[in-house]
Amino acid sequence: MMEVPQIDLKIHNRAIKKEIFQLWEEIFDSGSFVGGEHVAGFEAEFAMACNVQYCVSVNSGTDALRFIFLALGLRPGDEVITVPNTFIGTTEAISQAGGKIVFVDVDPATYTMNPEKLESAITSRTRGIVPVHIFGHTADMDAIVAVAEKYGLWVVEDACQAHLAEYKGRKAGSLGIAGAFSFYPAKNIGACGEAGAVTTNDARLAERVGMLRDHGQKDKYRHQMEGYNGRCDALQAAVLRIKLKYLPGWNEARRKNAGFYIRKLKSVDSMRLPEVAEGCLPVFHQFVVQIDNRDVVAASLREEGINTGCHYPIPLHFQEAYSHLELPTGSFSVAETCAERFLSLPMFPELTTEQIVYVCERLQAAVEKLGRK
Repeated sequence: MMEVPQIDLKIHNRAIKKEIFQLWEEIFDSGSFVGGEHVAGFEAEFAMACNVQYCVSVNSGTDALRFIFLALGLRPGDEVITVPNTFIGTTEAISQAGGKIVFVDVDPATYTMNPEKLESAITSRTRGIVPVHIFGHTADMDAIVAVAEKYGLWVVEDACQAHLAEYKGRKAGSLGIAGAFSFYPAKNIGACGEAGAVTTNDARLAERVGMLRDHGQKDKYRHQMEGYNGRCDALQAAVLRIKLKYLPGWNEARRKNAGFYIRKLKSVDSMRLPEVAEGCLPVFHQFVVQIDNRDVVAASLREEGINTGCHYPIPLHFQEAYSHLELPTGSFSVAETCAERFLSLPMFPELTTEQIVYVCERLQAAVEKLGRK
């Protein structure tokens, strides 16, 4: 039996351990733990990587979203449209900035926001739209932005799973008024702790996010507003500077692994494989299939030493936190079906051909076994 983790952070970080520790030693010796050259350096380098003018580092992807909404002047009762098949951080940021969550269903092929559902969800209180680039595949941004422009709305990208993903040659985080990124350790580029970033071409928005993350101050002890303690520290920024150099190669390895999975699994019955929309270059933060009897299959793989995931087993409109929205079963049928059928297979850059073959063989055997019952 072969052990295959769903993600292996130990092997991922071990290869660059010396580089990280060298920079950390320099930071320890300097005593500059908050702000400084590594924070500024990472912001400049990530902005360049995303083809935007500004990057403001923060302490999480959730704060990145929340600070964007606050900087845009979201007011209590303002409606923001997003999708129900995402991590709760997307909607927490809307609510905690004072907004009201409005859901629309997702596209059955890419699992990203379905632009055809948008106009029916727009009201006089709608202020903005938040497409989620789920699993590293960008949403249909041209169609979404067209609807937003028609109704005078802003578009903020939840790009927390889509570092350097592309849409028609443009980078995630450069496609709306702002983009939010998470550098949680399991992301395609992860910190050794918590971190996040806001990307934008809007100078005023970048300035306001910069103040919001630092107690509302632009200059020390001069507070233009109340803000938050939402900074990214120098230790995390140093890690991210190192990892950013490797990110294009890591993403390419993920795409190669995804292609191998697809070739090996294309003949398996009752399984739907990921699809890539025309003009999109995904980064496969997760490799997610749809499959019947998902929980039974996952248990079978676990017995064979294969760890899988499920993103996300309970759609947000079914979470107790949002029971007040009173959205019944069937409200968003595609997202609900996905929640029942999604299975996330092992996916990380260092995944070997031998491991992928083993996963595919055991997965096919589990499916065939169920088919004989």
